[in-house]
Amino acid sequence: MHDEHSQHSHGRAGWLRSRNGLVLLGFLAVAGFFLLTEHTAHLFGALPFLLLLLCPLMHLFMHGGHGGHGGSNQGADGGQR
Repeated sequence: MHDEHSQHSHGRAGWLRSRNGLVLLGFLAVAGFFLLTEHTAHLFGALPFLLLLLCPLMHLFMHGGHGGHGGSNQGADGGQR
């Protein structure tokens, strides 16, 4: 049983090193390169808008740490004197 499993996993690694596997890896590398280079232009074009969108999102999600707006006028000691 152990021998069958080792042969099966060896067949997968062997397929990636075969001619078809190397062609597939080359194609994926070229496609990934062009996908990355083409979409960085879109990302840089949208970057100012993404930064403007980040401001209200930070305002919404980061006010939970200090109790939000309209808190009481208590000091650092919690209002106890």
